[in-house]
Amino acid sequence: MTDDVLLYEVADGVATLTLNRPDKRNALNAALVAALKGGLERAAGDADVRVVCITGAGPDFCSGADLAELERISGLGLEENLADARSLGALFRVMRTLSKPVVAVVHGRALAGGCGLASACDVVLAHAEAEFGYPEVHLGFVPALVMTILRRKVGEGVAFELAARGDRFGALEAHRIGLVNRIWPDDTFQEQAESWVHGLARRPASAVALTKSLLYELDGLDFEAGLERAARVNAEARMTDECRAGVRRFLDKSDG
Repeated sequence: MTDDVLLYEVADGVATLTLNRPDKRNALNAALVAALKGGLERAAGDADVRVVCITGAGPDFCSGADLAELERISGLGLEENLADARSLGALFRVMRTLSKPVVAVVHGRALAGGCGLASACDVVLAHAEAEFGYPEVHLGFVPALVMTILRRKVGEGVAFELAARGDRFGALEAHRIGLVNRIWPDDTFQEQAESWVHGLARRPASAVALTKSLLYELDGLDFEAGLERAARVNAEARMTDECRAGVRRFLDKSDG
């Protein structure tokens, strides 16, 4: 339904979650955050889904938090504000722990919480004219929740500069600092992004899931513990049907 704050569609192994508040530049309110969590959980349980794609309706990806809602909640007590902040944290947690990769396809503006949402995805694909930034500081606010992810993606010094200055920056700069994976121009953006996402969906699902889980597990482990966890993932991957079939195909081709 077009009045839903989030649209959900599955095609060729890809679940596309479209933020659908174009009149509000897809600003994040409680309903949209809850819908995103629900959409991700739905994709997690759908055997036909191998990749989740998050994008926005209208000219922008997401402008950040719904400031009207933020103003209303900020006038309440600490517990109400903490519960609201934790709901966004729970969304980021679902995105990080989902076994299927989550890809942001960003056009227009991805600012504040919208830039945080993109940052929380495993991969960010950007339109060449997309605009990014964490301008919360100009409102006396802090991009606190995304900092947990941002410092891991771009490093502490860059993360501090982005949050403390609150400057906006383009897709090329976002790519340079490691926030964006791929950039494409307007005339090929949609085609290239769809091709990239569907290419990921064609990779063996078990290998992609193990890659994602290991990548984020290593963050909290020292070197020795990381090697041990990696060895276990290596062994688990070898024993999957997909790996066995892939090795057999390669050997059959070599023998031929």
